[in-house]
Amino acid sequence: MRNQNLWLFIALLFILGSCDLEETPIATSSKADIFGTEAGLRLYSNSFYGQLPSGNAIVTEDYLSDVNARSSRHIYLTEGAFNPATSTAGWGWGTLRNINYFLENNIDPEVPERVRQNFNGIARFWRAWFYFEKVKQFGDVPWIDRPLDVGDTDELFGPRDPRAAVMDNVLADLNYAIENITDPDNSRTKVTRDVALAFKSRVCLFEGTWRKYHTDLGLANTADAWLTEAANAAQTLMDENNFSIYTGAGTDMSYRALFTSVSPVASEIIFGRAWDAAFGQNHGANWHYNSSTYGVQLSPVRQFINTYLMLEGTPFTDLEGNETMVFSEEVKDRDKRLQQSIRLGDYKRRSGGREIPGPPDFGYTLTGYHPIKWSLDDEYYDGDTRNDNFISLIRYAEVLLNYAEAKAELGNITDSDWAMTIGLLRARAGITGGLDAVPAEVDTYFQSTFFPGISDPAILEVRRERAIELYLEVSRHTDLRRWKAGELMEMQYRGIWVPEVNQPMDLNEDGNYNVYFFYGDAPASEDRIPGVSYMNVNPGGTRWLSEGTYGYVLWLEDQPRTWEDKLYLWPIPEHHRILNPNLGQNPGW
Repeated sequence: MRNQNLWLFIALLFILGSCDLEETPIATSSKADIFGTEAGLRLYSNSFYGQLPSGNAIVTEDYLSDVNARSSRHIYLTEGAFNPATSTAGWGWGTLRNINYFLENNIDPEVPERVRQNFNGIARFWRAWFYFEKVKQFGDVPWIDRPLDVGDTDELFGPRDPRAAVMDNVLADLNYAIENITDPDNSRTKVTRDVALAFKSRVCLFEGTWRKYHTDLGLANTADAWLTEAANAAQTLMDENNFSIYTGAGTDMSYRALFTSVSPVASEIIFGRAWDAAFGQNHGANWHYNSSTYGVQLSPVRQFINTYLMLEGTPFTDLEGNETMVFSEEVKDRDKRLQQSIRLGDYKRRSGGREIPGPPDFGYTLTGYHPIKWSLDDEYYDGDTRNDNFISLIRYAEVLLNYAEAKAELGNITDSDWAMTIGLLRARAGITGGLDAVPAEVDTYFQSTFFPGISDPAILEVRRERAIELYLEVSRHTDLRRWKAGELMEMQYRGIWVPEVNQPMDLNEDGNYNVYFFYGDAPASEDRIPGVSYMNVNPGGTRWLSEGTYGYVLWLEDQPRTWEDKLYLWPIPEHHRILNPNLGQNPGW
């Protein structure tokens, strides 16, 4: 059996050719033992999981958003730097050929039809996944549903198809997957019918809101149909009651447990990636979030931190004097997801087998807000790619958010809808007020800071909830683009409030100083307090205070980020357009 599996794997290597639309496709295979047995079909279908992003890509996805500062300006927001010549990623099609080859050849009558339909459902799920990523990035793309040969010049060198037609096909693939996938899975790492339903709610919400807010497409009249599909897919999962919001560790720890557990929290996580140090399979979340030299020092900004509600369900920004609250004051009595997303209060870490205080570390954080969501509380993991905690890609909380947003956008969200979606998520976070009814009033701070064009309080509150619940979960950049709110990526990199310079600060109120912002000459080495980070806020640096000798910590004010509406879609890479001029180019490029 071992030799047979090895042979099948080698045969697969011949099948999995890689080609672009302008290149000669590869179609060399020996098919009998692959398409003639259930084991062969299963082995082939495992190759589709190669589309999944790496662990590091998942835990760092919010590197490009409005809610985080980063150590350097992204090329995407640097005027003139991001263009068809420099943007070369994303236009690969070998994965699609692999899927289409499978679908064309999975016809052997020796395999029971129900088995073939199951694997075709899995294949079509992955084709939908592939095309969703393409449409998100490029808009119009060629729709190809069969493996192309050298002579298929019309398709190889043809134009792109309209996104409306492509997305109709994506929806058809997802519906087929939902109807035909029968494989069970308790590992939360395989595609099942539940995964397809959850993913459908994501895809349809994306497309419905994109069409609603990107009116230049001329598809706004079809937005509600997609939003209805999103709500219905989510509703199906909710009604079937196979998943629930995890609350087993209480309001203080349940949320974070989803992101630090080695095994998936199966009650809530629907689909994700597992890691195993024994096989050298790890990711580097700790390294990214606790190193001043690796990654881009991702740090939440004050404007985002301000959106976490008080425990009674009222806005923090309604508090008198909130603007000048120092860190130790502003984080008190807040939505408990805050203490499970950043270092604060009595957060501790392990070092050499003992627990030590873990205040925000200005050796890493740019703003004073230091992420912990994906990282483990042991310094051992900080210095390399050592993390083995499970990474969720789709969880039930997102399904609830997708349902609530679709209903809010349709204008028919009810108090019952609110209670079983946003209410459940806020209750887990320890919030006691506003759980049972759709909000009737707009939070003017949230509206003016993030979405001044939105006046519906339900839509605003769902967007608040989505940002907080899905923080650092491969969501925010896509959300801003589908809401046509890309200009938010110009958000000022604003951090904690510093009442005066040249004074040490105790950020977590444990009696020990953590940071000292100096203006003028740096303190002499013999005068420095051990364990304190000394931050230069003199004019001309990369970090300073908004009012000179006091105020908000500001980062990278000397490097403005520029949003242009053409960035909603990436350019078609120039070298591919040279090979196939019929591809055309996206607006503005």
